[in-house]
Amino acid sequence: MKGKLYIVATPIGNLEDITLRAINILKEVDLIAAEDTRHTLKLLNHLGIKKAMISYQRHNEEVKKDVIINKILDGQNVALVSDAGTPGISDPGEEIVKESIKNKIEIIPIPGACALINALICSGMDTKEFYFLGFLPLNKKNRQEKIEIIKNENKTGILYEAPHKLKNTLKELKEILGDRKIVLAKELTKIHEEFIYDNIDDIINSNKEIKGEYVIIIEGNSKIKNNDFENMDIKEHYLFYEKQGLNKNDIIKKIAKDRKVHKNEIYKLFI
Repeated sequence: MKGKLYIVATPIGNLEDITLRAINILKEVDLIAAEDTRHTLKLLNHLGIKKAMISYQRHNEEVKKDVIINKILDGQNVALVSDAGTPGISDPGEEIVKESIKNKIEIIPIPGACALINALICSGMDTKEFYFLGFLPLNKKNRQEKIEIIKNENKTGILYEAPHKLKNTLKELKEILGDRKIVLAKELTKIHEEFIYDNIDDIINSNKEIKGEYVIIIEGNSKIKNNDFENMDIKEHYLFYEKQGLNKNDIIKKIAKDRKVHKNEIYKLFI
């Protein structure tokens, strides 16, 4: 009989932010697959739990996922945990879930803390619709492409960023987005938890001490939100309709109608 895979959320800071169900699952499983076994051991010691562990990190996912899958197929129940928060959200987990689905293994989520959600609900930004881009890519071209998504999106955007990269990231955001409203959230659920509500430019020019990993909440593009086509550039206008799934010809017709010009004028711009 196959075992089960439990995706267990753990605290993002305060160790009391763990559910009773998560504690019971960690006690009951045969094995815990941890992003960093030393880090998880501190949590287990705090909870008074002694359990066998196996390392499951980004750099060993390909090898370890097969080991873990085989143990589940042999009947063991395994709990997957990351260093903090929910596994698979900018942390290892996605690959073993895919492999479990292939092997018809039951996957059970054990919900709990997630940094992006806790930052969002305290941001004062629109929470009805939002998107998450995780950490921006290291490659400059790929980073700019991701930021262009933010530029042309009317929903609230969410990023993660390391402290030593924060100022450069803010400068890149300012260069492409302009001086938009953002919220920085750091040290969530910890003693020095802080939310910084301001414009990108003011934060760049402040002498604020930068410590801890950041969640960046970015206001949506209000031009697009209000269908303010006259103040959009033509590329923003095109992307607005492209995201709705329209083909090129229909987009051109709509842009021409919005701008009250002949469609041939718009067509020439996209030849």
